[in-house]
Amino acid sequence: MMTALTWNKFIESLSPVLPVLQGYADPEDPLGNSILLLSEASSKAGEEILPCMTRLKFVLRLLLVKKPSVRSLALKLLTSHLTSEGADTKHPFIDASLLSRVTNLFIVKKPIELKLDDRKELVIKLETVEKVYEVFTSDDVDLSLRKSAAEQLAVIMQDIKMHAVVKKLCLTDKIIEYLNECVSQDGKVVECLIQPSLTLLRKVLCADPLLRLSLSQQSSLLILLFRVSLIFHEDSTTVTEVGALFCLLLFDEVSRMDMWSINPSSKPSVTSGFSLPVSVFRRYHLPVHVDGHHAVSPYSVVLALSADCLALKPVSDMLRIAWNLSWYHGSDNLLKEMNSETKIQEFSDTLKLSTVDIFTLKITHTASGLQDCFYSILHAAAHRDVRAAVTRMSFYLLNDKLSLKGDSSPCGVTLKSLGWHNALNRFLQVLPACTEDEKLLIDIVHFLKTLMKEQARSPPVELLSWILELLLRHNPNPLLDLLVLTESQTPEETDDIRTAVRQQLQKELISLFNTLLLCFKAVTDRKCLELFYVFQTQLSLKLLQCLRVTDAPHFYGLPSLERTLRGMAHLTAFPGWSSHSPSTKPLEICMKYLSGLLEVITSFYVERGGNAMSFMGKGVTKSTVLCLLHLSHEMMAHAKSLEWMSLWFLPLGSHSEEHGPAQQGLAWLIPLWVDRDPEVRFTSLGLGSALTMLEAGCVALANSCQNISGGLWGTVVNILLDQSECSMVRREAAFILQNLLVIPMPSVIMKDFTWQGPCVHDEDSGLSLTGQPALQALLYHCHFYEHLNQMVKHCYLGQYMFDLRISAFGGTSEANDLNSLDDSFKFWRAPSRMSNQDQDPSSLSTSETTVTPSVRSAEFQPLVPSTVILSEALHDQVLAQGQHEITSSQPHPDSSLSAPLPKQCVFVTPCLLSAICSLLDNLLVIVPQDTANALQRAQLVELLCSIVDCTLLETCVRELKTPLPPLPPVEHTRAHVSFLLEYLSSLSRLLQSCVLVDRNLVIQEELLKSLINSIIGVLTMYTNDVLDVELMSAFYHTWTHLLDLLVTLLRKAATFSLPFITSAVAKRWTAVVEMFCKCVGLSVRCPALCTASLQFLALLLTEEAKLHLQDKDKTSLDRSPMMVLLLDEIRDNQKSSEQLNEIILQCYEGKSSKDVLKRVAANALMSLLAVSRRAQTHALKADLIDSCVEHMKCINAQLNLDSLRPGKAALKKKEDGFTKELSVTMQLLRNCLYQNEECKEAALGAQLVPVLHSLWPWLLMDDSLMQIALQLLCVYTANFPNGCSSICWSSYGQYPVQAVHRGIPSNSMMLCILKLASQIPAENTALQQVVFMFLSNLALSHDCKGVIQKSNFLQNFLSLSLPKGGNKHLSNLTVLWLKLLLNLSFAEDGQQMILRLDGCLDLLTEISKYKHKSSPYIPLLIFHNICFSPANKPKILANEKVIATLAACLENENQNAQKIGAAALWALVYNYQKAKPTLKNPSIKRRVDEAYCLAKKTISNAEENPLNAYYLKCLENLVQLLTSS
Repeated sequence: MMTALTWNKFIESLSPVLPVLQGYADPEDPLGNSILLLSEASSKAGEEILPCMTRLKFVLRLLLVKKPSVRSLALKLLTSHLTSEGADTKHPFIDASLLSRVTNLFIVKKPIELKLDDRKELVIKLETVEKVYEVFTSDDVDLSLRKSAAEQLAVIMQDIKMHAVVKKLCLTDKIIEYLNECVSQDGKVVECLIQPSLTLLRKVLCADPLLRLSLSQQSSLLILLFRVSLIFHEDSTTVTEVGALFCLLLFDEVSRMDMWSINPSSKPSVTSGFSLPVSVFRRYHLPVHVDGHHAVSPYSVVLALSADCLALKPVSDMLRIAWNLSWYHGSDNLLKEMNSETKIQEFSDTLKLSTVDIFTLKITHTASGLQDCFYSILHAAAHRDVRAAVTRMSFYLLNDKLSLKGDSSPCGVTLKSLGWHNALNRFLQVLPACTEDEKLLIDIVHFLKTLMKEQARSPPVELLSWILELLLRHNPNPLLDLLVLTESQTPEETDDIRTAVRQQLQKELISLFNTLLLCFKAVTDRKCLELFYVFQTQLSLKLLQCLRVTDAPHFYGLPSLERTLRGMAHLTAFPGWSSHSPSTKPLEICMKYLSGLLEVITSFYVERGGNAMSFMGKGVTKSTVLCLLHLSHEMMAHAKSLEWMSLWFLPLGSHSEEHGPAQQGLAWLIPLWVDRDPEVRFTSLGLGSALTMLEAGCVALANSCQNISGGLWGTVVNILLDQSECSMVRREAAFILQNLLVIPMPSVIMKDFTWQGPCVHDEDSGLSLTGQPALQALLYHCHFYEHLNQMVKHCYLGQYMFDLRISAFGGTSEANDLNSLDDSFKFWRAPSRMSNQDQDPSSLSTSETTVTPSVRSAEFQPLVPSTVILSEALHDQVLAQGQHEITSSQPHPDSSLSAPLPKQCVFVTPCLLSAICSLLDNLLVIVPQDTANALQRAQLVELLCSIVDCTLLETCVRELKTPLPPLPPVEHTRAHVSFLLEYLSSLSRLLQSCVLVDRNLVIQEELLKSLINSIIGVLTMYTNDVLDVELMSAFYHTWTHLLDLLVTLLRKAATFSLPFITSAVAKRWTAVVEMFCKCVGLSVRCPALCTASLQFLALLLTEEAKLHLQDKDKTSLDRSPMMVLLLDEIRDNQKSSEQLNEIILQCYEGKSSKDVLKRVAANALMSLLAVSRRAQTHALKADLIDSCVEHMKCINAQLNLDSLRPGKAALKKKEDGFTKELSVTMQLLRNCLYQNEECKEAALGAQLVPVLHSLWPWLLMDDSLMQIALQLLCVYTANFPNGCSSICWSSYGQYPVQAVHRGIPSNSMMLCILKLASQIPAENTALQQVVFMFLSNLALSHDCKGVIQKSNFLQNFLSLSLPKGGNKHLSNLTVLWLKLLLNLSFAEDGQQMILRLDGCLDLLTEISKYKHKSSPYIPLLIFHNICFSPANKPKILANEKVIATLAACLENENQNAQKIGAAALWALVYNYQKAKPTLKNPSIKRRVDEAYCLAKKTISNAEENPLNAYYLKCLENLVQLLTSS
């Protein structure tokens, strides 16, 4: 025992390193428990081991320890500190429930980085920092502004040089004041300031060790911080900040180097940063990233070995072996030396290996040991030697397994190099002659099975091929022949031993074959697979033979039968297992299997009353039903007709009904649905769902449920909504319902309808419903959607759950006994009696649900009881069909008509919710509006979307990358990921249907924002390390459906969904591009995914461009869309943009014209080229323009060639194909040239116009093709003079015979265009508009204007007919002409062309009197432009109508017309004295003066609007010129 003084000195010495020592705290370890005892408080004051302050810090540190048990203990120890004096007035209220929820409070996912910046120069002025601080601390400023100021301060404090300013302003005191206010009674007011305040405090403490030391001694502050963390325990950001502060304050002692010295100084040293010993990192779960020091304690002592230790035998043995291994550079060289004949002694005899050492090395060295085993097998003189060698080889495999070396294990590598196949061949090619032979064969088979299990992930093809060739030998084939057991002839004692050996041999053989089957999941070698397919069918015939000669039924254990059925279950799980027999057809094998399996079911289950009477045959039933499930899929694949369905029927009548006819059908399947074993229930319901995939199966199963209360529909709904049932069973029930809904059912009673659906009959009222009304009644009565709501709320997304003993039902023991699931026949009863009311025979379904008269019942009723009440709405439907109104009695609340929701329910899995989503999807098809309304009332869409958790999926995928076998096993994690992906797929399909039926179900801001973020997160998840082929296929399948959902949202609700989609895409742009590249790269393996991704990209770009144009028209904002920013304007995205452009271009160019994906890729490429400048540049570099023009030439040549061949039908079909290709090519060119002069130059060099000119006759034959060509020319000539000039060039070509009647093109494209514009019918407005748009572009070119003038095309304008009568609106053709003339009027030569047209000015004057919405003042603009040319002014002045029109503009109500008129009149008078007399007309002058006076009054700030300023200037100059002499 220590004296008190010594003890105190010891504790005082421990204090500086307590944080390190506490890392070893553990209640299950003696040292750890002793450390924990230091924190105990004593009942007597002053007797505590540690001072109060030290003890508080001690307890708080325990909250960061990695062991959960220690953290739980720390919370208990903290209770006394938290419930001290004054705790009643502080938040939160401390109780056990609160503390139990915060055991992992400071175990955070994203630790904080503590590093600060130390810039050489100040970035922000100190005065600015002081102003921000004043806003933060001012009580007069709004809290949101104060929060913003605090966040700005937190950013500023990243620079250490800024800390001095806020310290002078007492920032720390102010923050502590806010924290105290937060935990007070009215603390909610300042809660918004807490998180940025904590960040500020953390950054200040991190750079100031003196302040850290000071605050770490304040117990009130530590308790205050912990209270704040409890208040914000659901806010991970705030809790992480508190954890970081605790890290700084609680580990301050060990963060300073001087505290580790023997005589620590009183003042802390100012270090460059906060660092902790490495042992703290290892022992604590810190919420921060910090630097480390002292990986090894500076006070650790290394003791030298004493001389006596070397004399010990274990030490000398170790030294001797280590010496030899080092001397010979490893065990391989050492063993070679031992085996060599000449041995040279190079060191002392004491270091020479003994015989035991050499033997030990040979045994423990894998290669040597296996070689020795191999030698023993080859030279064995007896069975015993071979068995011993094989057993040793098995131990080597076990050793590799325990060392976790996987496929690259020494044993596996060595076995590949040894020729052990030949050594074992002689034992596997002959039938065993005695029991000893059979025992040896058992050991060899066991070794082969173990070897294949260890190499199952990547099995060697050589090993599998060798085994298969052995198994497919002809006469003898011992391994397959020995499967069939033969009875012993003489009942002697030795026969019992031989029978046991035979059974063991059969067991090992079946286990070997099962393992072999599992190995072939990862095999891709074609030869090996061909052998495997033949082996499958051979094995199936052998197992069928085994089924006939298994143990007699009186044998209680049924081991042989169970083994055989388990092997059949493994075999039948492979599709096509029956297809490779040279003598027997697949369907014949399936029929034999079906006969044998149904015989097993009837013998060991149905006739024995299920397993409610005994446990016998439990494994038999499970394997048999699983085989039947596999068999149903195999028969569907091979059956050419539906006659095979009748083979599944069994006679099943009641034993009491001796004279009654046998009942044919699937009634034998129903008892399996309520078996004791959930796996049997799940598999049998799966068999039901497989059979109901066909209409014949639905009808057969419904007919077999006549004697069940509720029929097929009621039974399946009952299982689905049974809260006590496991999710997998309920999932299969949902699949059956889903299949039943696929068959069309009538909405009213129809006699000739083959499938009536559910039938509901109310015996109280005599009402009956079938089809859709009955379905709605059934769902309404059982509270279907309310149950689904509860199911979704209780979804559990984890992999494992323990201690779930929640009973879904209450009631007495008698009630529970009545409703137990042990009796397979509990739902069976005699057919219900018919109502006295006459009924239509066709309306009576075999799935009829009879409603018995209402009776009071105290017993518990099932969720879908045998009674169903009709809702008022459905009652009205029956009345509308001509029924008499019958008042049904109201049931008592406790009666059997009530179907209350259970108060408790078990958790459901994502698998079940996947099936629910598919079921709801089908319901939306059958009864869309009613289902949509029900979904909205139950808020099911919101709940289903809230389950989507991208983070959980990412975590599971990361677990798959771990190199060592983790817990849980990889297979479980892989299955869990598959289930989550399946749920996402089902949910996306459901949401698509919801958007189509009622978009309001999905179009909700919060729901859509979260959902789209999750979808993009799943799409961009990193899966490159996922090596499992099936799992990646599941990912591809899910991605396809998610992309389809996004496409549906963009098509049906682009305005609402587009901002969320673009925002989510922008956040993960690089990953999104990688996703697109990956999906497009899978065009061969997964074309559906490639199509969905390309459609999504095309639609995203298109819809955003549309909305941008609409917004631009409304707001006149010149802001680039988000996708354009991502593709073009952000420099960091250049590499990803080029990657996207390249992959889409490759997809387009790499597909043939007949491939559907080429069109999809073309659409995506079109959209990309239309919005992205980088995409256009990339296409230009990739010679897309040249290749497109060249392709157009080839199409033209092919069309011309085919036109000369006979056969109009074939020619028409070919023309359609070429037309589509030509259309796509021209659209690509159009988008590639859009607003890109470099691309237009490339098109000019590629002779685009001559190629189009040669195609002209074919374009004339197809208006849609002509429209696309003209659009291409419009884009090509826009702001491109050289392109306009090329239209006027002459070109020649060969033209087809069929096109002659449309006219051979003239010697230039220009003339063709003018001719087309003159001949377009008036009703073809679309083509008319494009032609004139193109001509308007050409009208800006000098060369083209010359051709227009020579062609007399403008004369057609004079022949336009103006509206007559009360119609004052111009035709579209007239407006198009006006736009063409306006473009002509921009240059003097065009103006002259207009003036040379006799009567053109008068016609324009007349047109100006008419209205048009889009361009009401085009005639005025034409006059305006003409007035600016001095040569044109005399002609304008000579036309009184034009002058009058321009003067009248000054009095127009529209300001635009006033400005045009004033500008034209000023241009007319400017520098032209002859115009003054005409304009000094009193009428005109009066209008000018009045307009000027009015403008000066109304236009106040002319400088703000340039047009207003110009208008005032025009009027002012006009007044001056007209008043001057």
